[in-house]
Amino acid sequence: MFFIDPSSKDIGRSFSSAPYYFTPSVRSGIGIEEEDFMLSPNSNSENFSFHLLEENSPLIKDYWGLRKKIFCEEQNIFAESDIDEIDQVAYPIVSLNYGYGAKERVVGVVRIYETEKRKWYGGRLGVDSSFRKFNQIGKGLIWKAVTTANGWGCDQFLATVQIQNVRFFRRLKWNSIKQIEIKGIKHHLMEADLNYYKPSKLNRPGSYLVGSDHKKC
Repeated sequence: MFFIDPSSKDIGRSFSSAPYYFTPSVRSGIGIEEEDFMLSPNSNSENFSFHLLEENSPLIKDYWGLRKKIFCEEQNIFAESDIDEIDQVAYPIVSLNYGYGAKERVVGVVRIYETEKRKWYGGRLGVDSSFRKFNQIGKGLIWKAVTTANGWGCDQFLATVQIQNVRFFRRLKWNSIKQIEIKGIKHHLMEADLNYYKPSKLNRPGSYLVGSDHKKC
């Protein structure tokens, strides 16, 4: 799955929430809110959870690491880093895989950001190559991204999607606005149905500049 991030005009690849035993004590200091344990209506898994990362979360390094692995090492979209100026204002979201007694692992990433008042975009959506057979990871990341933005004040949530994935997004209640071409590849600019993605009750951080030292990762 490919998910375009129009802020940088580059291609990102991708192809909830936790069960009863996923306690705060094993959440690597995420400790967000109860809504992090809710499943997307289109996801059904006891193996994955979806979280907005706090600025000081120890999982931030893994978030940057997975993005680099997907967008730089696998796809060669970027030479050394996919980080851009949007990351100074974007909110990172991850999917975690875990098990009894096992340390959680970041297996999916996405970022959301507000380009103008109440207008949001999603980008850098990606899933670890070892977990792409689990279709619910992409669904859960999209659900978490849109419901979070909707809860913070959102009139429009957009993304640009490669043409072969338009049907997948339509099944998740996204509408195509228009067809566009980016780097010679056909895409659709798509908009999420906010009536379907009910607003999250997750609090929006007052100040959020993630990982000022992330380029060291």
